[in-house]
Amino acid sequence: MGPAPVDAGFIFVRTGLDGSDREVVATADAVIATEFATVLGDREGPLVSTAEHVLAALRGMGVDNATIEVDGAEVPIMDGSAAAFVAAIDQAGIVTQPGVRRFIQVLKPVQVKIGESVGELRPFAGGFRTEVEIDFTNQVIGRQTFTFDLSPEGFRREVARARTFGCMSDVARLWGAGFALGASFDNTVVFDEARLLNAEGLRYADECARHKVLDVIGDLALAGLPLLGSYRSVRGGHKLNNAVLKALLADRSAWRVVESETARRPARGHVEAGAGTVAGLVAPAYGPDVS
Repeated sequence: MGPAPVDAGFIFVRTGLDGSDREVVATADAVIATEFATVLGDREGPLVSTAEHVLAALRGMGVDNATIEVDGAEVPIMDGSAAAFVAAIDQAGIVTQPGVRRFIQVLKPVQVKIGESVGELRPFAGGFRTEVEIDFTNQVIGRQTFTFDLSPEGFRREVARARTFGCMSDVARLWGAGFALGASFDNTVVFDEARLLNAEGLRYADECARHKVLDVIGDLALAGLPLLGSYRSVRGGHKLNNAVLKALLADRSAWRVVESETARRPARGHVEAGAGTVAGLVAPAYGPDVS
């Protein structure tokens, strides 16, 4: 990960493609698949799969502009969470770029239903809030809910370490289809019908719901600017998240761009990032001054 210009957003750079680098700009319209992960690209160019975890780390830690270099078609899964990306951002430090910080403010409710899944963005005065409800037939997972108000420290503490999860029957099905070949107990929380199979146990009692929140933050980072609003997801996933974001952006009366005067001030105690490090526009405290 490295710096990007002001208002550039998040840009993936696929390296080593016929001796050249190719950019994949992380936007809602760049999503071409959502079945097992969020895949960015176009039908004829390079792809970037499993983009959501690194995007969640960047957005969660208050970074607005960054380049993410990948030398393959998939962002490394690491331990199945965003913790390693947060650690990399911490190690590199974040710089403040000139200019005011811009946000997309949700002005009215926007709802999308896909089967039994429902997602809705609504106005919210307190920054950005995510409410997730999952309801699995697997009784070990069952029904879980988690509500999270986004802030860098909250993200680090409450969300970043939540791992990808699934049922053993689903993992076997994915392997048979040629997907998730790198999935293991080291990077996936796996359940059978009776118990959790990971020897180390869960990192949070509601880790599955928290990982869904992580996915939401990463998927909605494709808005291009931080969101001011609340998002509620019931039985959701990547497909629903992307559909709701596209529905919001398509309705020009449902949002506006606002600026934060507090973003004019430099961040205190920031670390200047050099070549090959992470940099971007750091957020002031969430819940900014907006016009």
